[in-house]
Order: sequence, then C-alpha cells, then structure tokens
Amino acid sequence: MSRKGKNQNYNEKQRGPKTGPEKGIIRLLPGKEESVLRHHPWIFSGAIDTIPEDVEEGDLVTVLDASGRILGTGHYQIGSIMVRLLEFGKEGLDEDFYYNRLLSSFSLRQSLGLIRENNNCFRLVHGEGDFLPGLIVDIYGDTAVMQAHSPGMHYARHTIAEALTRLPDARIRNVYYKSETTLPYKAALDPENEYLIGNYDGNIALENGLQFNIDWLKGQKTGFFVDQRENRSLLEKFSAGRTVLNMFCYTGGFSVYAMRGGAKSVDSVDSSAKAAALTEANIQLNFPGDQRHTTHAEDAFKFLAEMPEDKYDLIILDPPAFAKHRGAIKNGLIGYRKLNSKAFEKIKPGGILFTFSCSQAITRDMFRMAVFTAAAKSGRKVRILHQLSQPADHPIDISHPEGEYLKGLVLEVE
Repeated sequence: MSRKGKNQNYNEKQRGPKTGPEKGIIRLLPGKEESVLRHHPWIFSGAIDTIPEDVEEGDLVTVLDASGRILGTGHYQIGSIMVRLLEFGKEGLDEDFYYNRLLSSFSLRQSLGLIRENNNCFRLVHGEGDFLPGLIVDIYGDTAVMQAHSPGMHYARHTIAEALTRLPDARIRNVYYKSETTLPYKAALDPENEYLIGNYDGNIALENGLQFNIDWLKGQKTGFFVDQRENRSLLEKFSAGRTVLNMFCYTGGFSVYAMRGGAKSVDSVDSSAKAAALTEANIQLNFPGDQRHTTHAEDAFKFLAEMPEDKYDLIILDPPAFAKHRGAIKNGLIGYRKLNSKAFEKIKPGGILFTFSCSQAITRDMFRMAVFTAAAKSGRKVRILHQLSQPADHPIDISHPEGEYLKGLVLEVE
C-alpha cells in the first residue's frame, strides 16, 4: 500500500494519535544534543548519526543522544530540519496529546481576552510558539482554518480536527484544511484543501467590533492576517484627520481601521484586483456609501513612484515577505530600502509611516538598518515612535527565537 493510502486508511480507522515510535529510533552524533536539552524543537540533518532504513516522512520517531538517553519524540521528515520535536525527554505521545495541547492554547487565548462579543477571530495555534511545530490554526467565528507545514501534522489532521471541535467554550463547528501550498513539495503528499468537519456557512468575522469578509477558500494564508490586529488598532489612533495611503492592502484591514479612526481620506493599493475587490467589500461592509475611500489595483512601486509629493501624511507599508529564506536576504533588504526610501521621499512633512517586514529570515536589526539607510538617503529627520511585533496569540517559544517573524516601526517624518 502506498504511503498516502496507508495514512488515509489510518485516519479513517482511528481518532487518536500514534502513541509510540512507529518506525524506531534516530540517534544523534556526540555533542549534538545540546540544543535539544535547551528545548529547541528542531533537529537538523547534520546532527543525526543513524536513521532506521524504513522510516518514512511523517512517522513518529524517538530521538536518542549518542549515549542512548531519550531526548524526545517528534515527526520525521526529509530535509534540512529532519525532526520537529513534540515532546522532550519522553518516548511516544499520550493518547490525548493533541487535545491537551489545543486546550492549553485555547486557555491562553481566553486569558488574553481575545474571545469576546466584539472579537471572534484570532490565532489558536502558532506552531512552535504553542509547542505544536508544523501546525497553524486560525479561528474565524465557528470555523477553524488549519495549515500543516510538516508531513506529520498532515497525517494527524483528522485527529486534530476532531480535537478542535471538543474544546469547551470554543464552539468550533467547521474545520477547513488548507495545506496545498504549505507542505514540503518533495514529500509528494498531494494534499487537498477541504472541509474535514462541517462546511461553508458564512465567512464574516469580527475583529475589535469591525466586520471582515474572510476568504479562507481562495485567499492568502488562512484568509486574513490576524497578526496585525494590535497594530491596526494603533494605526486607528493616528488616523483622525489624516490622508492615508495603505500599500499592499490585501483585505484592507488597516484601511478599515483608519476609516473608523476618522481619516480624512483613505487610498488602498494592491497589485491584485481580487485583493482590491475584497478591500472594497470590507469597506462597504463597515462604512456603506462612505466616499472617503478609494481602491487602486496597481503595482505598489509604480504607484509610489508616480504619486505626488506631500499628498499623504499617514502611509502604511506592509508588503509580502521579501526574503522567504536565507539565500534571499540580500535582495530582500534591497527591496525594503527601496520601498521605504520612496515613502520617505513622498510623505508629507509631519507625516507618520507604519512600516513592516514579515520575512522570518530578516532579523529585527537587519530591518531597522534597512529603514535607517532609507531615511538617511532621503535627508529627512525621522523619529521612532513605536517598535512593533506580533501579538500575544502568535507567541514565541523562548527556546525558538526563529518564531519571531513580524517586525515594524512607527516613524514620524519631519
């Protein structure tokens, strides 16, 4: 039976996760256990001494150090990161492993006050930050949108979906699996985006009292960038009476908040006509007939180059990741410098610039240097008002600093 067929059959027959090492033991080279003892969840290929011949991608394996000590249990996959550890210091997973981890994540979101009458969208699972490496789950009302980034999580998808619907007070009725573009293509998993539980029954979610159409079926990521929630709220406080430009607007989140904040006018720009239409739909959902907003389906760099100087006194730059891996860092930094240079050149004196990077490979210091270089080139005096990051429902495991990906600056330009 093929690997795909075997796991489909397993998921149909059983609800719980595998509770022991399915394919045996991976042993590390001497001295390569130090990062694991510090609870870093990734084991790289260069640290491994022996792998069982019959181990396959997605299998649950036990990891030992060179002396035979049990370091933990995790999912095996082919690539630079060969094991993502789920448990440290023990062999196998408990029967209720996924449910208990999900319950812990949900309890944290409850304690953060994210689940309330005027807010029903948030991230429930943020991979390593919630001790579930390879898994992302975003909640939109009664729908959970799940993404697997590892074969192991792909094979556990039905177990995870069922556990999501059992969380007390979560009221999750639908689980949509969206991993066609997130799983390693070499694994040949052929995943399908599909409802594992429930079906489509509406897609309007509430964020801080504002309504948003969430396109989890065809939109980017899980359909909405919930990681900018707190930064959108901050922007709202700066918006009164200002002329706002929202570049790379996607769903128009910043634009909607700017409108509620009392902006004089808002222009939203995205190269995707579909994104521009979704932005317009979200504006009309919250501010029907309001003439302050205009949507532009145009290339961002072209729009910045051609727009007049001193028109906008509040600009948001929230581009897609310019550097998705380490090999793209150099070109990514050039892109950030170019983009911010043009904004510094064109923004009205006394204007406010919200500028972001969501590139995990770009460190906070790298991004700041790129922005500082752009400011120096412009000859403008610039002050930092806020240094921004991802919100608390995108937690960072202190042993896994790679989990910090979103960084931003709020700048005042003299």
